[in-house]
Amino acid sequence: MEIFSVVKILFLGTMAFIFTLAWTPLLTHFLYKYKLGKKIRNQGDTPLFSKMHAHKEGTPTMGGLLIWVTVLIFSLGLFYLAKFFPQVEVFKNLNFLSRGETLLPLGALVATALVGLFDDWLDVRQKGVKGGGRLNMKHRLFIYTLIALIGAWWFYFKLDWTILHVPFYGSFEISWWYIPFFIFVIVGTAFSVNETDGLDGLAGGVLLTSFGAMGAISFVLGRYDLATFCSVIAGALCAFLWFNINPARFYMGDTGAMSLGVTLGIIAMLTNSAILLPIIGSIFVLESFSVIIQITSKRLRKGKKVFLSAPIHHHLQAKGWPEPKIVMRFWVIAGISSAIGLILFFLDKTI
Repeated sequence: MEIFSVVKILFLGTMAFIFTLAWTPLLTHFLYKYKLGKKIRNQGDTPLFSKMHAHKEGTPTMGGLLIWVTVLIFSLGLFYLAKFFPQVEVFKNLNFLSRGETLLPLGALVATALVGLFDDWLDVRQKGVKGGGRLNMKHRLFIYTLIALIGAWWFYFKLDWTILHVPFYGSFEISWWYIPFFIFVIVGTAFSVNETDGLDGLAGGVLLTSFGAMGAISFVLGRYDLATFCSVIAGALCAFLWFNINPARFYMGDTGAMSLGVTLGIIAMLTNSAILLPIIGSIFVLESFSVIIQITSKRLRKGKKVFLSAPIHHHLQAKGWPEPKIVMRFWVIAGISSAIGLILFFLDKTI
C-alpha cells in the first residue's frame, strides 16, 4: 500500500505540474487581453515601495488561479471519474478526495481563493477602500478570522478535535481552547503568506518547501490522501514558479497567497503539527514579525521606523540587494527550515 501511495503521490504531483504548464498560456492570454494588471500604490506613506516597484505596474495579477484551479480540477475530476466508472480500478486508486483528510482543506482553498480573487479584482479596477484598490488590513483580518472560525467550528464540533501535540512533550487535551488556538494558527499563517508575496517568486518558492514538508509529514502519519493533496499543490506551484521567477510573467495575487496560506494552516492542524509550522515556515514568521515591529514602532515612536520598508524583503531591497538575490537566499532559508522541521518531527516520532 505504501509503495503504491508513493507512486500515486509522485505521479499526480508530476501530472499537476504538466497540466498547469499546459493551460498557463490560456490564463496569460486572458490576463493580458483584459489588462488585469497590478496597480502600484503611489502614496506618501510608501515612497520607497512605490519607487522600487513602479516598473511592475501593469503586470497581470491573479496568477494564483493556476494553482487552486488545477487542484480543484484534479480533486473533483478524479473523484467523479471514480464514482461514475467504478469498474475502472485506476480511477478509484488515484482518487484522493476524502471527507476525513482532504475535503476540508480543499473547501478552504477554494473559498478563500474566491475571496482573494475578489480582492485582486478590486485592485485591478481600483474599486477598493477609498478608491485605492484592494481591501484594507482590517477587512482582511476580519475575513481570515471568519474563515478560521468556520474551520475551528468544524474541527471542534464535527471532528471532536481537542488535542494539541507538542513535540517531545506529548499530546494535551486543551478543550475549548482549541478554538482560539485554531483561529490564531490560520489567521497568522494567512497573514504571513500574504505579506511574503511581494517579490517575484518569493512566496511561491517558500510555499513549495512548506507544502513539501507537510506532504512528508502527512505520508508518515498514514494520511496518504492528504499527502497527495500536498503533492498536487506542489506540482502546480512548480509550474507557477516557472513563469513567476524574475522577471515575473504574472503575480500570484491574493487569490493564491490568501488561499494557500489558509490551506497550509489547516493541513498543519489536520496533522497536529501546528507547533512545527513556525519552524517549517520560518520565512513567513520573519516577514510577519517585521511588519508587526514596523507598525508598532511607528505608533509608539511617533512615526519612527525600524526598517526602511516593511516587510523585511522590501527593507533589503531598499538597502540595495537585487531582487533575485533576496528571493534565492530566502528560498535557501526556507529549505533549511523545512528540513529542520522534518528532522524534529521524525525525532519526536522515535521518542
